[in-house]
Amino acid sequence: MTEDKKDKKDIKATKPKGKRLKPKKPKIPRQPMPEQEPKERIHNFNEVPYGFSIETAMIEAARCIQCKKPVCIDGCPVEINIPAFLLAIKEGDFEKSIKIMKNDNALPAICGRVCPQEDQCEKLCVIGIKGKPVAIGRLERFIADWERKNMEISIPEIAPSTGKKVAVVGAGPAGLTVAGELARLGHDVTIFEALHKPGGVLIYGIPEFRLPKAIVMAEVDYVKKLGVKIVYNAVIGKYLTLDELFNEEGFHAIFIGVGAGLPYFMNIPGENLNGVYSANEYLTRANLMKAYDFPNYDTPIMRSKKVAVIGGGNVAMDSARTALRLGAESVTVVYRRSRKEMPARDEELDHAEEEGVIFKLLTNPTQINGDDDNWVKSMTVLNMKLGEPDSSGRRRPVPIEGSEWDLEVDTVIVAIGNGANPLLTEATPELNLNKWGNIIADDETCLTSMMGVYAGGDIVIGAATVILAMGAGKRAYRAMHKYLMTL
Repeated sequence: MTEDKKDKKDIKATKPKGKRLKPKKPKIPRQPMPEQEPKERIHNFNEVPYGFSIETAMIEAARCIQCKKPVCIDGCPVEINIPAFLLAIKEGDFEKSIKIMKNDNALPAICGRVCPQEDQCEKLCVIGIKGKPVAIGRLERFIADWERKNMEISIPEIAPSTGKKVAVVGAGPAGLTVAGELARLGHDVTIFEALHKPGGVLIYGIPEFRLPKAIVMAEVDYVKKLGVKIVYNAVIGKYLTLDELFNEEGFHAIFIGVGAGLPYFMNIPGENLNGVYSANEYLTRANLMKAYDFPNYDTPIMRSKKVAVIGGGNVAMDSARTALRLGAESVTVVYRRSRKEMPARDEELDHAEEEGVIFKLLTNPTQINGDDDNWVKSMTVLNMKLGEPDSSGRRRPVPIEGSEWDLEVDTVIVAIGNGANPLLTEATPELNLNKWGNIIADDETCLTSMMGVYAGGDIVIGAATVILAMGAGKRAYRAMHKYLMTL
């Protein structure tokens, strides 16, 4: 055997046996979204996140592995074809992506900003099992913003007129969803809105720095381009009753999406003092009535120094962050459970902490104290500890006797939830209500106890999220279309 042959044999003998392993491709990390610095943003009402660039969006979309059974869709209340719209972004076909998106969601720029994707579609993302899930919400925002900036808003094909008239009560997320979908099917749709602007909680409740009002109006304009008409300053139950909408105005079906606009209070001493606001009033003044843009809009609102916000949800975070931007020296969130139990989105909690909001957890107010002129001067609070879980699955807060202390404040904002405004339901005794005053409606069809009347969103399930209201709108429009086509 020659030396060459011997060398080759020795080399061959040293090679590992079995399949040849290919080097693994490096995993693409979840792409961060750039945003304003905290020290800068607390002095303005501009939107905090800047959004993805085209390059970043395409990289993030490439993280989707295009599952054969995409369970992420199961987590989306409006059933967006998530893998398809992500693939189109990855391939740079943004026009295709937005068409896929709008096939199921008429309000993508809103949903991409305020929906809790981390508890819905992203929670089920397969990539999230061993790492961070694909940023579906941020990509939804990206593709909606790209369309608005780069092309004419695309309008899908509208079906021929059916000759059927539909009234939608409330121009919030549920009402806009129902109206847009029914208009696409050829029905003549009119929204009756109690306020002077459309959007519901999107326009009066969510601050500019989290959801710019120009975005809301652009999404509403899209719904109007589908043929939907909107009548403002129309409080149904006072302006017109449901019976009058049917018998005098000639509508064939009605959808009720009036939201949950009645604020809850704690019913503790001192809640009637000057300087105590419901979060509803505080945010409506700041957002819809533009108190933040003084003196261009001369809307009165407390110019507070020390603010306490009671509650731990997104509305509480919105109130606290708004108070900071209105010039408060300190803002304290008072919440009776721990951080783990807070219902606010992690992103909102993180932003609030970065901006300097103080958190007094396991703390519960027992009394608001006033000065000789009946203005708030302090709030008495009680320390709490966590006991056994209650019906919500969260550990029940238990008072620690003798642990009261006073928090010095001049403004208190109560953000502990909202209930059903009774204006419409009191004028409509035919509607069956639950013990909280919410309209009882079928889970699948949204049909109420009145023939031809459907309801969905917060007026049915209580104060919840934008996307759940839109999901109800999707279920309702299908049932309403089926019913209308039998008339």
